[in-house]
Order: sequence, then structure tokens, then C-alpha cells
Amino acid sequence: MIEAGSLIRSLTGRHAARNFHTFVINEIGRAIVSGAAPIGSVLDSDAVMMERYGVSRTVLREAIKTLEAKGLVEARPKVGTRVSPRSRWNFFDSQVLAWHFHAPADRHFFENLLEVREALEGPAVRHAARHRTAEHVRLMKYWLHQMSTATDSVEQFGLACLEIHAIIAESAQNTLLRSVVGVVELILALILSKDEATRPLYMVEATRNLEALLDAIEAGHPDAAVTALTACLALDQLRLLSL
Repeated sequence: MIEAGSLIRSLTGRHAARNFHTFVINEIGRAIVSGAAPIGSVLDSDAVMMERYGVSRTVLREAIKTLEAKGLVEARPKVGTRVSPRSRWNFFDSQVLAWHFHAPADRHFFENLLEVREALEGPAVRHAARHRTAEHVRLMKYWLHQMSTATDSVEQFGLACLEIHAIIAESAQNTLLRSVVGVVELILALILSKDEATRPLYMVEATRNLEALLDAIEAGHPDAAVTALTACLALDQLRLLSL
């Protein structure tokens, strides 16, 4: 697992502190998701990878176990560690999603992201409109203000936007709906990392759309919340599929 917001922070060159274990996981994970280590291929031997990453056998094997748990590889005695088919990958794992940021643009995968986000956030905003508390509304308005004052700060805007989506998921009172946060972060990171010329306009429009969504949630109007969410999704779809 990685901390929510880590991918957004990386857009400005600020990375979370890392240890050898997470370093190896990220290096191998990115190579697999980006296609540098193709599906069905066998990873290099322990000795080669230990030298490449400068880690002990214990650290390397723990990293491989973590990647196995995410469905990316399968280690077999006398065979080695083979890259698993995509059908076995855990796409709701925050790291697996984040590694797609470094992969070649894939319209089909982007469409899948948008579909999953709509499927999760539609019910989430409905439930949020019914179950939000005054504290939820206060926090969402605080982060909306952070978005509106971000000017050209991609990190401030992205983190504030992500916080709002996380609070919506929390206020929906359905733990599983919080899985949408990783999907939202990847979509945001992809959008904010491209097309700098039109980014300011996107930031203004996205803030306006979220303001309408929060107004509907605060007023306790589920149908209006879904309508406002539709505008948010349409804007992000337009941006994402034009990359």
C-alpha cells in the first residue's frame, strides 16, 4: 500500500521517503506494468537483481512476496519468478494503479478507469447526500477553498480534490466505496501531468463542478448530487481521453 496523495505529490518531484523494500517493489512493479518486463517473461535471477538494486536476498524475496500478493508475479521453484497475466493483477491495489501512471497511454484502460469510477462514485454521492454530517460538509468546504486558491499549484489543487473525494466516500458509510480514491488519484495525476496550456481552465471548471456537487450533498439531494457528479465525470473523461 502507498499513502493516498503520493502520486499527486510526485508530479512536482516530491516523493515519499522510501526504504529498500519499497524501492525494489516499485522498480519491479513499474517494469511489469509498463511492459518493460513482459507478461509471461521470467524475471532475472536473485543474484542479478540483488546486484542491480543493491539489496540483500531477504529484502528481494520479501519484495517478490509482496508483488505475488498483488497478483503481478508467480514464483516457482526451479522455474523462477514469472510475470503473471493481467487478469490476475489486483487493479484496486493503490500501488498497481499508481504504476500505470508510468505506462504507455492506453485508451481502453482509461475507459475502464472512468467506468469503474462512475460505478463507485454514483452510489457514493447518493449515500453521502443522505448520511453526511456537519463535520463532513465543513471539511469538504475547506478543501474546496484550497482548490479554488491553488492558482498554478498542481500539488495543492490535486491533493485538495483528492481529499474531497475521500470524504465523500467516507460519508457514504460504505467502506468498500473508498476503493474509488485510488482510481480518482490516478485519473487526476494523468490529467494534471499533461497539457499545461489548458490546465488552468480545467482547474477552474473542475472546482466549479465540485462546488455544485458539494452543494447538493450538503442540501441532502441525492439526485442532484448524481447530476453534479455526471458533470465532473464528463469533464475528466474529455481530458483523459484526449491524452
